Amino acid sequence: MGLYGQHVFPRLMDWVMSGQVWQGLRDDLLKDAHGDVLEIGFGTGLNLPHYPATVSQLWMVDPAGFLPSRVRARVAQAAFPVHMEQLTAESLPFPERRFDSIVSTWTLCSIPDPLKALREIRRVLKPQGVFLFLEHGRSREARIAAWQDRLNPIQNLIACGCHLNRPIDLLIARSGFHLTDLSRFQVPHVPRIIGEMFQGHARTTRC
Repeated sequence: MGLYGQHVFPRLMDWVMSGQVWQGLRDDLLKDAHGDVLEIGFGTGLNLPHYPATVSQLWMVDPAGFLPSRVRARVAQAAFPVHMEQLTAESLPFPERRFDSIVSTWTLCSIPDPLKALREIRRVLKPQGVFLFLEHGRSREARIAAWQDRLNPIQNLIACGCHLNRPIDLLIARSGFHLTDLSRFQVPHVPRIIGEMFQGHARTTRC
């Protein structure tokens, strides 16, 4: 991955995503996490302080293993057991119907095969479980979406595989999930090509 991808970019993103706006979004999403939880793409562990007391245990998977000492320090402060695995979401080593909640925050943008990963997420989620997601993605406005398409190759390069233009809601639906809650919004003071958000809940069965 190189010096930039392994050290510079993770520190930059850890600093940016520690901002007050992003932390508020984490609080809002993660309040509904409960039971045995799987987090896809935990990055530097910024979600950890935002999980509620309803979480019994947390499994975190990520292929990169960014800033391990910083992650370990955050894990040590968690109020519940945390298990970390360095692996990809496209092939999860868990049995079917294992988890009560599965979480993805700003992760589906950079998974090489997001549909395969989402199908794996659906496989390991309990029938009454919930998939909680908070992602940036393709704008509904044609002009902004066109710019996302143009700039996507540059974004891939400077943001270590991140895509600007993935239609997050459509990908989740195509993987077999039922979207039970979806909010589309623009993060204030963030360029629209990167600040178009998808936040919501999805389930394996219709409620």
